[in-house]
Amino acid sequence: MRGRYTNLYRIVFLLADLISLNVIFLLLLSRLEDMPSTDMKSYTILYLAANAVWLVWSYVTATYIIYSNVKLKVISMRTSYSLVLFCISVILFAALVNFRYDWFFITCLLVGFSTFILISRLLLISYVLYSRNSRFYTNVVIIGCNEISRSLIGMIYNNNQNVRIQGYFDYNPKDFNQQDYPFLGDIKDCLDFAVNNQISEIYCTLSPENSAELYQMAEEAEKHFIRFRFVPDLRKFIDRKVHVDFIDHMPILSLRSEPMEYHTAQVKKRIFDVIMSLAICVLLLSWLLPILALIIKLDSPGPVFFTQKRSGKNNKEFSCLKLRSLKAHNNADGAVAQVTKNDDRTTRVGRFLRKSNLDELPQFLNVLMGQMSIVGSRPHMLKHTVDFSTMENQYMVRHLSKPGVTGWAQIHGHRGEIKQPGQLRQRLEHDIWYIENWNIWLDIKIVMMTIYVTFKGDKNAY
Repeated sequence: MRGRYTNLYRIVFLLADLISLNVIFLLLLSRLEDMPSTDMKSYTILYLAANAVWLVWSYVTATYIIYSNVKLKVISMRTSYSLVLFCISVILFAALVNFRYDWFFITCLLVGFSTFILISRLLLISYVLYSRNSRFYTNVVIIGCNEISRSLIGMIYNNNQNVRIQGYFDYNPKDFNQQDYPFLGDIKDCLDFAVNNQISEIYCTLSPENSAELYQMAEEAEKHFIRFRFVPDLRKFIDRKVHVDFIDHMPILSLRSEPMEYHTAQVKKRIFDVIMSLAICVLLLSWLLPILALIIKLDSPGPVFFTQKRSGKNNKEFSCLKLRSLKAHNNADGAVAQVTKNDDRTTRVGRFLRKSNLDELPQFLNVLMGQMSIVGSRPHMLKHTVDFSTMENQYMVRHLSKPGVTGWAQIHGHRGEIKQPGQLRQRLEHDIWYIENWNIWLDIKIVMMTIYVTFKGDKNAY
């Protein structure tokens, strides 16, 4: 969707969602007859909490942050995640606060609000997909028929469903090998075509050094509010994906994008970490840890908890908390040697704890202390950090972000013992991909996939 319509989307849907939430709440409240004043106070608190929770989760998941090149799939996923988190949060709030709520009331509220959200988004997506109104699309033409043009077309359509490529301009017609992108004329005709056919963007894959008129065309295009974008060929200098920043008008190329280095992203991730960790500590650890501690003590002599120095963000050491799964006299070995399948150092209870990932539960305390995150690269032992960094040149890149309780590599089966270099390379590729592609909904997806994998079982968990 184009700029002003994306802004309109944000305002209209934010207001519509809040209005629907409040209307549904008030309608349901009017059905509760003869309510004492104390109950009215508790429902007023719930009313305010529901509005605040929706605003928080819609901000964290960027539900209303819609850019012109956004995929409809992204809109759907962000909305779904914020809705699921909203429902869970309201249920937790109602269960934990010292008030008595009508659970039929809360169920109707969540079902009613969810129904409105789903219907409104389905109507939006259907209208965008089936409407021929050009304001929902970005019409594009390309200058130049070459290898870069072909690659550009594929990348545009792989990443943006709201773009319509009308064709290309060049000095001479060439075989484009794609019937959908016709030759539209000589380069000198490009601007007139763009003005007369509601073209929003012009992508130029030719070097302006060899075609001086392209600079003049770019300036003229801006006078007609048409974006003129140069696509430089950087393959002579670097053969991988790069990230571009600017200092004033000077372009700066970086080896990778790091979404988590921005302060707003760090705030979002920290909010997510704290909320999730507090919920797990209150709802799970408060009663499960004492039970597991008793079982561990009955099973074998030794402490309940096991602390181990591991590599954190920027390779800073921290004490990683775990429930003890090895025999007490083997804990020292655990700091240098990986646990292998059928390892005789593992206790009977320890095998179950490791298989079910319950031994990692105390690491949510590391998250609250800011040493770890819910999602990130799994922290390795100090010795392994030294060893693995000599095996893979990019190994230390994984320490650009906080280590996690779970991670992108773990849900794809790259966990546990490393028996050969290829396994380390696969784990590292997943860890770096996560750093370069992080967003809050990816964290939510990984958490959900972790729960699924835990119940399904992982052959590498031992």
